[in-house]
Amino acid sequence: MTLTELANPTRFLSLATRILPWLAIVTGVLLAIGLYQSAMAPDDYQQGATVKIMFIHVPNAWLSMFVWGVMSVASLGTLVWRHPLADVAAKAAAPIGAAFTFLALVTGSLWGRPMWGTYWEWDARLTSVLILFLMYLGLIALWRAVEDPSRAARAAAVLTLVGAINIPIIKFSVDWWNTLHQPASVMKMGGSSLDKSFLIPLLVMAVAFSLLFITLHLAAMRNEILRRRLRTLQMLQASKPVALP
Repeated sequence: MTLTELANPTRFLSLATRILPWLAIVTGVLLAIGLYQSAMAPDDYQQGATVKIMFIHVPNAWLSMFVWGVMSVASLGTLVWRHPLADVAAKAAAPIGAAFTFLALVTGSLWGRPMWGTYWEWDARLTSVLILFLMYLGLIALWRAVEDPSRAARAAAVLTLVGAINIPIIKFSVDWWNTLHQPASVMKMGGSSLDKSFLIPLLVMAVAFSLLFITLHLAAMRNEILRRRLRTLQMLQASKPVALP
């Protein structure tokens, strides 16, 4: 099925209805496997058992940036390609991305306390991720504040593309500035520096959380399409002349 065919909301709803149950099952199984492997992973010789926060923190941190990337592509679809479902995809992704970013901040603070001696430090990585979280909240507020969906979609698309500047700042902040946050250890030149006992559970959790995003995103898009159809029906009903007795 092509993107052109998926531009039809009815076809998209039909596809989402068919694949969502299977996606949910696969996601649940992978999450269970990942959580079990994470629990069975050995303690780190320096960090002890607190290193296991990594298995939740890192996937959420990755997805906080990835979801904004998805929204940026959807914003181009709104402004350039006029794809009918582009703004639906962006609007549905924003609350999910905000949740991932919030979890990344919380788990990062919990991990940072025993390692750095503080829950929070205004360094480049932490501050830029906090800014990302605030941008998610700003987009959600914008969609709710503007009554006309088409106007809200265009304004949110512009804000999303401007905010995409923050993504490389987050990614490379540990290389550009001196920060408390450790540099990349999973995806880097020369291969991962993580031992397999940590790397395998981490990758399983990353795939599981990615599938969780896809599942939640498709469900949210489906709900948004149905919400807009209901709104259209309500407006048509309100516009009908009232028959006098």
